[in-house]
Amino acid sequence: MGTSHNFWLNFLGIIPLAKILGFATEELALRTNQTIGGLLNATFGNAVEVLVSVIALNNGMVGVVQSSLLGSILSNMLLVLGFCFLLGGATRSQQEFNPTAANTSSALLSIAVLSLLVPAAFVSSLKDKESDVMGSVLTLSRLTAVILLVIYALFLFFQLRTHAHLYEETNSEEHEVEIPSVTGPFAVVLLLSSTICVAINSDYLVASIEGLSHSWGLSQTFVGLVLLPIVGNAAEHVSAVTCAMKNKMELSLGIAVGSSTQIALLVTPLLVVIGWIIGQPMTLFFEAFDTVVLFISVLIVNYLINDGRSNWLEGAMLLAAYAIIAIAYYMMP
Repeated sequence: MGTSHNFWLNFLGIIPLAKILGFATEELALRTNQTIGGLLNATFGNAVEVLVSVIALNNGMVGVVQSSLLGSILSNMLLVLGFCFLLGGATRSQQEFNPTAANTSSALLSIAVLSLLVPAAFVSSLKDKESDVMGSVLTLSRLTAVILLVIYALFLFFQLRTHAHLYEETNSEEHEVEIPSVTGPFAVVLLLSSTICVAINSDYLVASIEGLSHSWGLSQTFVGLVLLPIVGNAAEHVSAVTCAMKNKMELSLGIAVGSSTQIALLVTPLLVVIGWIIGQPMTLFFEAFDTVVLFISVLIVNYLINDGRSNWLEGAMLLAAYAIIAIAYYMMP
């Protein structure tokens, strides 16, 4: 069993590594366009989340994995996006972005919410009628996971090929041309080396969760839903907020909302499939409270971004929503 000291040492160690990882992805993004840059940043930022989750799943900590995934979606939608709107709008009356692209991502998040609501409703309706309800849920989750992976692949084709014009920056003339600080090969080496270091830290971090829960009196749900996502999203958080403060809102939303979409439609179903392969019963069944929280959060984000404009007050609203949810999970036994 790990100790709380091990957890905090590795927790703090991952944060600067995530910063380095974020720097490397931004350097690579400067050599592409804003769409691919945001996708790169979200993907390699989520590499931390994937590594932590796979290690935890292999250790049989399915509940922690589910909490971490839900927490990552919530923290990107509410915490990261909230800071983007708040700090980006601190010196401006409002910021603008392409609402069509943002709403497409929001619609995909709604599909992801549906994929979690259906298993919850399925269990609720059959728990008194069928003895092997969870076996049926496992099959349902695995088939749904395959469908979600297909939808995400179609979204990438939509984003990068057929409708790439929707994801072009609307106010790029305001920005100074940025020159890469390092060479492309060095950025790739930096990216790979930081990812390997994060994998090592993640292994020790996950092993110490149980010790932290006992010594601090924290539930594993709170640790997985709040603490681990903060670590996993450190790279996206820094990059997205930095872009928002430079008024690069397409890139900022591509990282924040795009990361949530990627976790919901790629990482989560991928972990269900990985659990299938290694014999761990990873499902898309979440408790009713979890699904309600996610459903309401998606509604709030959809409402705030559908007009293609943001301001600091909207950021404060998102941060308030995240704080309320975090407190609720902290109070849970």
